[in-house]
Amino acid sequence: MHTDEHRWITTPVTADLLRGALELERTERGVLPHRLPARARAQCADPQLALAESQPSGVRLVFRTRATAVELDTRPTKRVYPGAPPRPDGVYDLLVDGRPAGQGSVAGGDTLTVDMATGTTELTVGPVGTLRFTGLPDADKDVEIWLPHNETTELVALRTDAPVRPAPERGRKVWLHHGSSISHGSDAAGPTSTWPARAARLGGVELINLGLGGGALLDPFTARVLRDTPADLISLKIGINLVNTDLMRLRAFGPAVHGFLDTIREGHPTTPLLVVSPILCPIHEDTPGPAAFDPDALATGELAFRAMGDPAERASGKLTLTVIREELARIVGQRRAEDTNLHYLDGRDLYGEADFAELPLPDRLHPDAATHHRIGERFAELAFAAGGPFAGRST
Repeated sequence: MHTDEHRWITTPVTADLLRGALELERTERGVLPHRLPARARAQCADPQLALAESQPSGVRLVFRTRATAVELDTRPTKRVYPGAPPRPDGVYDLLVDGRPAGQGSVAGGDTLTVDMATGTTELTVGPVGTLRFTGLPDADKDVEIWLPHNETTELVALRTDAPVRPAPERGRKVWLHHGSSISHGSDAAGPTSTWPARAARLGGVELINLGLGGGALLDPFTARVLRDTPADLISLKIGINLVNTDLMRLRAFGPAVHGFLDTIREGHPTTPLLVVSPILCPIHEDTPGPAAFDPDALATGELAFRAMGDPAERASGKLTLTVIREELARIVGQRRAEDTNLHYLDGRDLYGEADFAELPLPDRLHPDAATHHRIGERFAELAFAAGGPFAGRST
């Protein structure tokens, strides 16, 4: 696997070298980082959630070393959608002392073939691959390897040409964030370019990203994970998945939000808690879900979504993004009478009409790389800067 130009030292990948993961599963070859612990995973058989939580958005190896060369053996899981354009390999981002220092990908690995028409999947087992970074400064430094945000990644072996030790804590606050595929990273350019990763860097905080593609559904087990995870700052981005899955009606939505917040407050009674409503998404602003793949777009080799509901169904309690924003603002306003550390942010302040005109959603649902960058900067300005709900709390 590895070259012989260095005197390699192999270091086991253990929890003290990883940040952003809530659990490590021991596998036949190595370890698999999870963003939901086993108890939560056991309470939901949804394969979409299983896939999303195993994709290590925000998960990074962090260590201190003099090494000038680093190799990481991994077994990624590549996703293939027949009829759709091939997906690029997942991207690994290297940071040295907090600064970008390289990118790479790992070929090979397992292949998960997903039939979008039937929802069936087939897994083909493949070989381990190697990520390699060389020419690092010959001095003591903090090294971070951010794992691909959208590619399940089994960690097999870490090799360096100098000893490795856990990086010391730098006194940064921990920001725990939960949201949908947009928070997960959707079409960001790489793992440090997702909007939460960008905002965390600008805010000077340590990120735990529980953005779960298709999985921000007010699940009680997710609320308990948020409750039980140590954090100094918490944000929740609620709404888009509830609409595009057509999961619940308005009657259930309000009490579910209250219950979700009640559970988090059991573990974090006074932690700054920011509720963020959906960014602008024209197909669902006033049209309920569910969302579905647009067959006309698929016929031309493009992925795009369309809303399958009828605006008239709002009268029977079906959810739209407009309805959800109004209800979230109302709920937070009501609760703030007794919870002054609870805050609300309208998602259109992160991405609204003017942004959509300039940077439209390529598949009508997910932001592209440039938009992730913009949303991250906006969030940092609105949440971490002076006057924001997280202001003065980042160190």
